[in-house]
Amino acid sequence: MSSTFRALRGVNYRLWAAGAIVSNTGTWMQRTGQDWLVLTGLTNHNATAVGVVMALQFGPQALLLPLTGLAADRLDRRKLLLVTQAAMGALALGLGILTVAGLVRLWHVYVFALLLGCVSAFDAPARQTFVAELAGEADLSNAVALNSTSFNLARMIGPAIAGMLIAAVGSGWLFLVNAASFGAVLLSLLLLRVDQLHGRTAAPRAPGRFAEGLHYVWQRPDLRAILLMLFLIGTFGLNFPIFISTMCVSVFHAGASSYGFLTSVMALGSVTGALLAARRAAPRIAHLVGGAALFGVATTLAAWMPDPVRFAFTLVFVGVAAQTFTTSSNSLVQLSTEPMLRGRVMAILLAIALGTTLIGAPIIGWVADTFGPRWALGVGAASGYAAVLVGIHYLVRHRRLRVRLERGWPRWSIDPVDVARAATRAGRN
Repeated sequence: MSSTFRALRGVNYRLWAAGAIVSNTGTWMQRTGQDWLVLTGLTNHNATAVGVVMALQFGPQALLLPLTGLAADRLDRRKLLLVTQAAMGALALGLGILTVAGLVRLWHVYVFALLLGCVSAFDAPARQTFVAELAGEADLSNAVALNSTSFNLARMIGPAIAGMLIAAVGSGWLFLVNAASFGAVLLSLLLLRVDQLHGRTAAPRAPGRFAEGLHYVWQRPDLRAILLMLFLIGTFGLNFPIFISTMCVSVFHAGASSYGFLTSVMALGSVTGALLAARRAAPRIAHLVGGAALFGVATTLAAWMPDPVRFAFTLVFVGVAAQTFTTSSNSLVQLSTEPMLRGRVMAILLAIALGTTLIGAPIIGWVADTFGPRWALGVGAASGYAAVLVGIHYLVRHRRLRVRLERGWPRWSIDPVDVARAATRAGRN
């Protein structure tokens, strides 16, 4: 099997991947329908309301951080995922019934977004770290990248289908389809060969375990740099529902099908970025810096595009850059963290990547409403440039980055780092 898909050699990972692609497609259909419902059905093109929904849906990642990482480290992750996935399906069903019946109001969407965020806060770290049990340490980086590929394939398919269904039957049916799609991932979890899961050591029950995860991160300059870069881009840059929907409605004056199309186009770039990450033997922090730089440049160009066609073209590069950055940060953190602390450290990463939406999405929505969608994209681009500066500072201070000219071309070098030794040393401090 090609090295790009090597994690699929394991039957458990194949089962998980099959269920995930179906469920992820339903999830992206609901996200598209929910954003469009809020922007055009429940408000008069109010981007701030979309930002509030995003903040409520992703904010619990940060607010519940002391509990979610511990749950991923202590509990049986497969059983935890069975509970969270079933709960998320039930919430999609409830919102779908309200919407199809014509009873939905904006506050209903707010409540369901908050409840979904609370469940997702427990689901996400368990799901991310469960990959190591499915694929093993040797194929972990590849499995993480393939997970991202699956997620973004669904992101490419789901919004395109959603745009057509919104125009034909309305947003409510998308929520019902999403509720049904959770059956696929629940079935895959039930069919897993439990005896073939790669074992792990559960974290012992003792006070101060969450603080131990924070202390571990603080002792690692590389993790601090990665998480700060992720904070900047996650807070102000990864607000694509606001960027794309407001450009579509306010600048290009297009409908739901165009919104679904533009979201799918960006997902095409994300799939490309994820597949490129899957081919790498191991991620490096240089990939983060490069991804952040490309994100800044591509988002700047997107803000200037005068029509939907050229805007769509730049979104492909935005997707490649964003996926290169997020996949590399996920893999780097998982591979360089001690297994007993992985759940807590990944919960911190996810709280930063998603929970900071609680801060960033309302701000980006306000910028889009007050100054226009192009300025909102400009703020996202600035976050990419700021992340580049953080990465360069780390490389100069801790990895002795050196740049020289050879035959008129710049060449750079950095000192290697033994992540295993760094992880062990931080765990002992």
